[in-house]
Amino acid sequence: MSTRPSLLRTLLRPRNIAIAIIGLFVLIQLVPVWAFQDNPPVLDEPAWDSPQTRALAVRACFDCHSNETTWPWYSKVAPVSWLVTRHVTEGREKMNFSEWSKVRERDEAAGHSAKLIRDGEMPTKDFLLIHPEARLTAAEQQQLIDGLNASLR
Repeated sequence: MSTRPSLLRTLLRPRNIAIAIIGLFVLIQLVPVWAFQDNPPVLDEPAWDSPQTRALAVRACFDCHSNETTWPWYSKVAPVSWLVTRHVTEGREKMNFSEWSKVRERDEAAGHSAKLIRDGEMPTKDFLLIHPEARLTAAEQQQLIDGLNASLR
């Protein structure tokens, strides 16, 4: 009978597990998601009803819904980079304040956005965890909704 530890027991040693996890972390950094983290030119914006309303939109919406995204350091590190890039890509597809003239059915988009803002679904909870400054008071929510509605006139 052999006294050598079994292969499975060797592989499951904490040191070997740690090496495997670190190796996997390094390996996933090779997925070039950062190549999709761009800021195309700003074409146009809504006709905001006031500079304060635009400032609210910048604070709470622009990172995902404009071509003026701030890409923080953690947006370059996988797997977080995958989530951030997907959020921004999907956000820009749904509504992009930097390409306002391209937004189809602006009335519908603004109405849907107003409902999401009013219901507290936008900004999203996960965004607010990292960006607490994007949290809107009830008055700020209403100001942003009114500003969106005014931009449709």
